[in-house]
Amino acid sequence: MKEQSNIPTSKVERAGKFVTTGLKVGTNYIKHYTRKLVDPSLTKETLHQDNAADIYETLSSLKGSALKVAQMLSMDKGMLPKAYTEKFAMSQYSAPPLSGPLVVNTFVKTLGKSPAQLYDKFEMRASNAASIGQVHKAWKDGKALAVKIQYPGVANSVKSDLRIVKPFAIRIVGMNEVDMDKYFQEIESKLLEETDYKLELTRSMALSRECAHIPHLLFPQYYPELSSERIITMDWLDGQHLKEFLQSNPSQDARNKIGQALWDFYQFQVHHLKQVHADPHPGNFLMRPDGTVGIFDFGCVKEIPEDFYYNYFLLTDKEVLKDEQRRHEIYTNLEMIHPSDTPKEVEFFSGLFQHMIDLLTLPFTVDHFDFGNEAYFNEIYAYMDELYNMREVRESKVARGSRHSLYINRTYFGLYSILSELKANITTAGFTQRR
Repeated sequence: MKEQSNIPTSKVERAGKFVTTGLKVGTNYIKHYTRKLVDPSLTKETLHQDNAADIYETLSSLKGSALKVAQMLSMDKGMLPKAYTEKFAMSQYSAPPLSGPLVVNTFVKTLGKSPAQLYDKFEMRASNAASIGQVHKAWKDGKALAVKIQYPGVANSVKSDLRIVKPFAIRIVGMNEVDMDKYFQEIESKLLEETDYKLELTRSMALSRECAHIPHLLFPQYYPELSSERIITMDWLDGQHLKEFLQSNPSQDARNKIGQALWDFYQFQVHHLKQVHADPHPGNFLMRPDGTVGIFDFGCVKEIPEDFYYNYFLLTDKEVLKDEQRRHEIYTNLEMIHPSDTPKEVEFFSGLFQHMIDLLTLPFTVDHFDFGNEAYFNEIYAYMDELYNMREVRESKVARGSRHSLYINRTYFGLYSILSELKANITTAGFTQRR
C-alpha cells in the first residue's frame, strides 16, 4: 500500500480537500442524471460507488476525525448504501500509512529518542493503519511489541474537521441537521478523548485488569515508559481480524467461544463497570482458531450515566413495557419522545420505537441466542430501511434519543454485527440490570 509522506494539518488545507471532493461529488451527480436521461432504468449503484471512492480518498488522506466518522458509518449497515459501507470499512485497519520520516519525527518530538534508540528492532513499515493512528511491530528484550503512533495534527483538527464533514454526513445519511448538531457534540467529545493517548493508556490498563477474569479473552501488557501523548507501546498479540479469520474456515466451536467471550466482555463492562469499550469494529479484535480473542485499543470508552443506564435497560423488560404509562415515562426520560410532541406524534413514534425495541432486545430476553439467524438480521435491516424512508421520521423537528444512546447503540450494533458474521450461538442470560 502506498505510504503518505505528509498529512494536511492546517484548517485551510483540510477545508480545501473537502471543497475539491465536494466538486467531484457534484460532478458525479451530473454524470449520473445525464446517463439516466439515456437509460431511465439506471440505478444509483454506480453513483454511490463513485461518490464513496472520492469521499474515502479524501478522508483517508486527511486521517483523524474525518476518517473516524467514515469508520463509524461503515458499521451502520442499515444506514448507508452498500458501496459506502464497503469502502468506508477500509478505515478500520487498512488506511494508507504514514511514511518513515514522519514516524521517526513523532518519536523524537514526544519521547526524545528515535525508534532505533528505544527498541532492539522496529519495523518502519506499518502493520496496519486506521483513522487516528497506525501500528508498527517492534521487539525489546526478546518480546514482540505493538507500537501505536498517532497521526500529526489529529488532536488539533477535531473540531474543524467535524464542521467540514457534517454536510457530507447529512447528505449521505439523510439525517437532518438538528440530529447532527446534537450527536456531533457527543462525537466531538469522544474524538477529543481518543486523541489523548495518556488517557487511553490509563483506561487500557484499568479495563484490561478489570476484565482479565473473563474466559477466552486476551489483553496485552502496556508499557508507560515507552509511551507518550502520541505513542502507546503494548505487547504484540497474534491473531486474525474478523474477515481473515472467517476465510480460514474456523470451527463452529471457535466461533461460539469468541462470540461468548465478546458478549460477556461487553455485558460485564456495561452492567458492572458502567463504562464500555465503545469502538467494537473488527479492527480492534484479533481472533484465534482455539476460540480466544485479543482485545486492545481502549481509546473510545463511554462512561454510562446512572439514570440513562437505568432507563435504557428497562427497555429489555417486557413486563415493564406492557404498562403504557411507564413506557411513556421511559421513552420521555430517554428523549425518544418529547414534551412538545402532539398526542398523534406520541402515538406514532411510540409505536415505531416499540417495534424496534422488540427486535433489538430479543437476545436479552432469552437464555440462548443464535446470531447466525439471518432472518432475524434481515428483519432488522428491513425495518431500519423502512424507518429511514418514513417522511415523519426524516422530517422530525427534534432529535430523538439521548446523546448517550449514540455510543451505547453503536456498541451493541457493532457487537451484533460481529456476532452475526461469526454466526455465534451463545448464552445471553446471566447479566441483569444493576443499580
